[in-house]
Amino acid sequence: MSSTLYEVFADTAERRPDAPAVELPGRTLTYRELGQAADALAQRIRAVRPTVARVGLLATRSTVAFAGYLATLRLGAAVVPLNPEHPDDRLARVREQAAVDVVVADAAAVRGSDHAWANGLPVLSLTDDDVLAAAPDGTLPPYRPDPDATAYVLFTSGTTGRPKGMPLRHRHVLPFVRECLARYEVGPGCRMSHTFDLSFDPSVYDLFVTWAGGAVLVVPGRGEMFSPVDYAAGRALTHWFSVPSAISVSAQLGRLPTGPTTGATPPGAITALRYSVFGGEQFTLDQARAWHAVAPGSRIDNAYGPSEAAVACAAYRLPRDPAHWPRTSNGTVPIGQVFDHLEPLHDAGTGELCVRGPQRFDGYVDPRDDTGRFHGPADGGRPGPEHFFRTGDRVGVEDGRLVHLGRLDDQVKIRGLRVEPGDVEATLRRLPQIHDVVVTAVRRDDIAELVACYTGEAVPPRDLVRALRTSLPVHLVPRRFLHLATLPLNANGKTDRQALRALADRAARAGMP
Repeated sequence: MSSTLYEVFADTAERRPDAPAVELPGRTLTYRELGQAADALAQRIRAVRPTVARVGLLATRSTVAFAGYLATLRLGAAVVPLNPEHPDDRLARVREQAAVDVVVADAAAVRGSDHAWANGLPVLSLTDDDVLAAAPDGTLPPYRPDPDATAYVLFTSGTTGRPKGMPLRHRHVLPFVRECLARYEVGPGCRMSHTFDLSFDPSVYDLFVTWAGGAVLVVPGRGEMFSPVDYAAGRALTHWFSVPSAISVSAQLGRLPTGPTTGATPPGAITALRYSVFGGEQFTLDQARAWHAVAPGSRIDNAYGPSEAAVACAAYRLPRDPAHWPRTSNGTVPIGQVFDHLEPLHDAGTGELCVRGPQRFDGYVDPRDDTGRFHGPADGGRPGPEHFFRTGDRVGVEDGRLVHLGRLDDQVKIRGLRVEPGDVEATLRRLPQIHDVVVTAVRRDDIAELVACYTGEAVPPRDLVRALRTSLPVHLVPRRFLHLATLPLNANGKTDRQALRALADRAARAGMP
């Protein structure tokens, strides 16, 4: 049985070398071809840095990305995914915190970049053709699996304006892969979606659940990314995994029904789809109905979990017949039950969900970020296996199933990506025109968007966006800006965030910029 993510791929490549592993637009790679490309790239990495612990991977949905991921694991190092669309300032912060040794970059994705953010680190800038043209020469040392080694380090929004790093070990991730492999019956002949950037942890499902089952990862073209129905139907996908907001965006574009359906299969339905999984944010029953209308033969799952618990730690499957779907207090699909190999902790009524077990990570890159995130004996050290991770999510038990009721803090999700308002607020406060600011989120048509309420000098929204984009990823840049003379206060003299959310909601409904 595989004990590391690299072995997941290598074991399948040994059994099914000529089976398709990745289907890119215009090119399909077999398991043998992808494995050889990974070995050759691992040799290139060793040539510039003989010993590596962490490799920055500045690539997405390309041969460079997939071979680079596997090459890093082949060397026993940890992958640090870097999003090519993130600004240099953000990339530099992640590089520094993660202690990256070398960077593998997709030359096509970062065309024209001088990689100044890398601060002199070796950068292997390669095209897909470069990766495929090289052949391994057999000089790589034997692979030594270490389940306790770090597999990847992901960074998410932090409350202080500093990205928060999460290292996950192979032993944390493998139980999740095995759970999904069985739950979704992944095997040869299955065609799996790839909707997540490598810097977003559900991509671990995309790659390694696919390769564990000997299936093929079907990579969308740029146009297909904005039309999930066309992507899933046109490429004959059997398995789908995305954030629920992809459904709402499709509905806005007219690619999904927005009202009651007749039960008849619509033209262009996704007939090959067997399993549809949604996660990363709250999944509403209305969104589920819209998806069911175009994929009536697919089972629909709601997957829940923080990145700190290896992608997902709970799931709920809707009945086949929508007439038997549950009703919940907030109109969302239940998150069901925590996986059997994990241990949940929550109040009998409503309260914070905590979890421990083999998928729970060991603590953040910066130990300061561990403060307040674990429940258990206080000994002043890093959390041990007896500690529960505090998710910060409020759950309730309804008809024997867990339902996600919201957050206990100000954290929000934008297209499934975690956003700490404090991260955005800290960046805005560095602008000389801004005196004070509160960032909140509103929902329009089941899609969350950020609104910044600020005092000080009124600044044209386009100028604020331009300033923020120099240091923040696009999902952290507010959609709207609301200039106020003062921020409202509550009875205790503190900023009234509830009043600001109401103001932001009215501004969004009025279409203010």
